[in-house]
Amino acid sequence: MTLEERDRIISSDYADLLITYSGNMSVFERFPDATIHIIDVLNAIVHVPVQQITNKIIAQLGYSVMPSLFGLISQASLEASEIYRLRTIPNFNLRGQGVLIGILDTGIDYTNPIFKYADNTTKIVSIWDQTIFSENFPEQTYYGTEYTRDQINQALQSETPFELVPTRDEIGHGTMLAGISVGNEVPENDFYGVAPDAELVVVKLKQAKPYLMDFFGIPENAVCYQENDILFALDYIYNTAVRLNRPIAICVALGTSQGAHDGRGTLSSFLSRRSEDAGVGVVIAAGNEGNARRHYFGIIESTAIYDTVELYIGENEVNFSMELWGNSPGLFTMDVKSPSGEFVPRIIPRLDENIEISFMFEQTTIYMDYQLVESQSGDQLILLRFRDPAPGIWTFNVYESGDLNVGFHIWLPMEGFISDRTYFIRSDPYTTILSLGNGIVPITVTAYNYTNESLYLNSSRGNTRIGVIKPELAAPGMNITSATLDGGFAGFTGTSAAAAHMTGVVAMMLQWAIIEGNLPRMTTQVMKIFFIRGASRNMEISFPNKDWGYGILDIYNVFDRIRRGL
Repeated sequence: MTLEERDRIISSDYADLLITYSGNMSVFERFPDATIHIIDVLNAIVHVPVQQITNKIIAQLGYSVMPSLFGLISQASLEASEIYRLRTIPNFNLRGQGVLIGILDTGIDYTNPIFKYADNTTKIVSIWDQTIFSENFPEQTYYGTEYTRDQINQALQSETPFELVPTRDEIGHGTMLAGISVGNEVPENDFYGVAPDAELVVVKLKQAKPYLMDFFGIPENAVCYQENDILFALDYIYNTAVRLNRPIAICVALGTSQGAHDGRGTLSSFLSRRSEDAGVGVVIAAGNEGNARRHYFGIIESTAIYDTVELYIGENEVNFSMELWGNSPGLFTMDVKSPSGEFVPRIIPRLDENIEISFMFEQTTIYMDYQLVESQSGDQLILLRFRDPAPGIWTFNVYESGDLNVGFHIWLPMEGFISDRTYFIRSDPYTTILSLGNGIVPITVTAYNYTNESLYLNSSRGNTRIGVIKPELAAPGMNITSATLDGGFAGFTGTSAAAAHMTGVVAMMLQWAIIEGNLPRMTTQVMKIFFIRGASRNMEISFPNKDWGYGILDIYNVFDRIRRGL
């Protein structure tokens, strides 16, 4: 790839289209003046001039070609998960030795002592910083800069380490995740990493391009990552583990409300495929959307003509998008009424169509995309993109053709991509797990308060839109101590913290299974079954359920059952 073609990967003047080509290179012939960037045998990125991205792009190429946008699951102990008790058994004193932990997030403060050995060398195998453009990029990625263990160690011996290895975590989310999962113990600060003998592979993701954030109406100051950069990050982490012939536990604490919430999108499918490989454990945070009022479920009763959805839009909401996904084989249409009472009758779409709706009394424009059969889910999508929405109550009457009454879901953007002042008046707290957490094979984790065994109030709740049980497990996620960017420690709350805790436990399981040779073909799916069998369950609650999944993580009971052959 030439320097000019590499520049297109990071340039804001070029758009990124996510194309499923399945090995058929002729697919790319329809994209003139494009740079083709292969991810794997199924997927590729096509970089085209940003001027080619119009409001008609989804109608022309389909919803899935626009990379989804992901944010941090940012609202963010050992006794609770019975880790200490397990370590009292000599054969089960597991600390993650020989296992890698992959973090793809905001980066890491590699200078923090909790990520160093006693001799001041690093526990980090490598860092790929996608934000620093250089010639030292990982193979086949063509962007960013890779820093090796030797380079990091050299920097740590220097009084000015960031002059040698300039990668930084300016936000702290990635450092927090790494700290919980793998950080060295610091008893005086009541800090104990779950798998302190594991080592790290880290990717610092680059910020999404402005054109894509603008297309979906995401605030320009939001921390936001593109689906294609996450795909490359996961591939890098996986390939590093393969090259070193070591098992790896991957922590994903990113999410989006975009997509069908059925586990069948490009990135969700990619994670499920990786989860089926021996020696790979994938953990995903469920999200913190359960109490946010950003999900609506409707069903049109046989005695009704339509279901009325009321959306309150707060003051100073600039732009945002909203997605209606109809359950198959239903076919849905809607009409719109603005806060001033201006009415737009329902539009009957002709196959895939883009419609622009302007209002006379409000300075609002809505771009509406109908995808009658969205390519990845097979279900109907109505995407609405609001520009300068008038504050107040907007009313949508949703109609269903036929007499099946299968129901529909609507999602607003996740936390950080829209203000808390915009919400559904009759919201539904269920089916609020962010899209990656709906992946079928990975382990999806919710958060609970280990001091009183209560569910974290804001945790996203299941199941998936097509009824698959998610989350599977609850892990400690309230006031969990981890590292801050000033070298200190603080308490973190949310499903990100719970996912980091679970990732450390997965590293322990991989040590037992693969490093110690007890189950060399261990996969995420097999681990999941062990964890479910050993989970702690309240006898007064019916399991599985949409809040807790199969129960609370109890690693001692997992291995006790293995030991006793149960």
